[in-house]
Amino acid sequence: MQAARVSIQTEDFDVSAELAALRAGDARVGAVCSFVGTVRDRNEGDAVASMELEHYPGMTEKSIEAIIDEAVQRFGIHGARVIHRIGPLLPMDQIVLVAVTASHRGMAFQACEYIMDYLKSLAPFWKKEQTPQGARWVDARVSDEQALARWRQ
Repeated sequence: MQAARVSIQTEDFDVSAELAALRAGDARVGAVCSFVGTVRDRNEGDAVASMELEHYPGMTEKSIEAIIDEAVQRFGIHGARVIHRIGPLLPMDQIVLVAVTASHRGMAFQACEYIMDYLKSLAPFWKKEQTPQGARWVDARVSDEQALARWRQ
């Protein structure tokens, strides 16, 4: 049975265990590339005490599965794993893991970045930060939209 490619969860994750599981038993793998996103203590010049992430169950997983399918087609990767946390998080907590396996590093790096760019811009997550000024929803950044646009060329 193939391991899940997408997990939306409240609990933290073990990067080493996830990477080992992703590449287990696949002799084609010559490269593993991963990205771990964490909660920062500042955003837009303000202190951030905490962040809460919400999602739309079912739709979120389907959206991320489609992103992975596109990465498989576009870059010929062998495997992918995306874990995204929801619920309350504190600065330095892990939020997201994107990991891919491929025969060669170039494909792995590109696919990992491609998946992450789509996650930041298109995946149905909503983030609310707690700052000294009160709670605020976090909008997508122009830089995230620009990163995504380069893949459409």
